[in-house]
Amino acid sequence: MLCVTKYIGALGARVICDNIPGLVNKQRQLCQQHPDLMQSISEGAKEWIRECQHQFRHHRWNCSTLDRDHTVFGRVMLRSSREAAFVYAISSAGVVYAITRACSQGELKICNCDSNKRGQASDDKGNFDWGGCSDNINYGIKFAKAFVDAREKMVKDARALMNLHNNRCGRMAVKRFMKLECKCHGVSGSCSLRTCWLAMSDFRRTGDYLRKKYNTAIEVTMNQDGTGFMVADKDFKGSTKNELVYVENSPDYCLMDRAAGYLGTAGRVCNKSSRGTDGCEVMCCGRGYDTMRVKRVTKCECKFKWCCAVECKDCEDVVDVHTCKPHKRPDWQDIT
Repeated sequence: MLCVTKYIGALGARVICDNIPGLVNKQRQLCQQHPDLMQSISEGAKEWIRECQHQFRHHRWNCSTLDRDHTVFGRVMLRSSREAAFVYAISSAGVVYAITRACSQGELKICNCDSNKRGQASDDKGNFDWGGCSDNINYGIKFAKAFVDAREKMVKDARALMNLHNNRCGRMAVKRFMKLECKCHGVSGSCSLRTCWLAMSDFRRTGDYLRKKYNTAIEVTMNQDGTGFMVADKDFKGSTKNELVYVENSPDYCLMDRAAGYLGTAGRVCNKSSRGTDGCEVMCCGRGYDTMRVKRVTKCECKFKWCCAVECKDCEDVVDVHTCKPHKRPDWQDIT
C-alpha cells in the first residue's frame, strides 16, 4: 500500500492502477473506480508504519526489514506470527483512519461527513443537538473491508482466516475510540445548549490498544472443515472475537536472516539499566554490548523574554551510548 503514492499522477486511473504492484484484481477494480482514495490509502500506510515503529521501538523486532517492497515488511510477514497479526491489524486500522479523515475533510467525491448524525440526542451531561461534521467511520470501515480483505478472500487456508480476523480487529479498534466533541452555546458560555459531533481519537490510542492485544494474542489452529479456527490451548475459555490471533510462534529476531528478512539486533541501541525488552541483556540476546561516549547538545537555562520569546543556551554534555555487539562467528567458519 505504501507504494501507491508513487503511482498517483497525471496518468489515467486504469494505467495508474495497473502499475501499482501487489494489488489483486478486486483491489485494481476499486482503485480504478476510486483513484482519489488511493492517495488516502497511501497516507494511511505512512501513518500505520510510523505507529508500528513507535510501538516496537524498544523490541528486537522494530517494524523494520531488510527489503522494503510493496508489502512493506516483505518476507517477515510470510510467517503467521504475532508480529504478522499486529501488522495486519494496524495496517487495516490505518486505512480506516485515513479514509474516514479524508471523507470529513472533503477530499473525496464519494463521501463526506456522517449524514446520519441529525436531530437531537443525549449523553450523561444532558441533551444536545447533532451538528458540525461527524467523522464517517462507517464508510471508512466499509471501504477498508472491501479493499484490504480482497486479497485474503481469494484463498481459504489458515493464514487467510487469520488475516481476515486481524483485519477486522484493526478496523474495530478505530471505531472503539470514537469520541463525542461538543461546542457550548448559551449565556456566558453556560453550556445550556450544546452542538456535538463524533470524532476519531488520535491514532496513537488505536496503536496503544493493538499493542496490548499483541501482548495477549492467542494461538489458533484451523478447524477440520476449514471454515474457521479453534484456540490451540484447550483450557482457554474466553472469546477470540476482539483478540489478535496467530498460527506460528515468533522467531527470536536476534540474528540477521536475509532469507527470512530479519535485521537482527547487532548495532541496536539498548538501555543498560533496564530489565525490560529495551535492556541490553534482552535486546542483545546475551551477546553483550559496546559503550561509546558521545557529545550531546541540549537547550538549557531557558528564560522567557518579554514579549514573546524564549531564549536558551546550548549546553554540551557527554553521555554513554550502548549498542549491541554483533554475533560472533564460530571459529570453524573462519578457516579457509
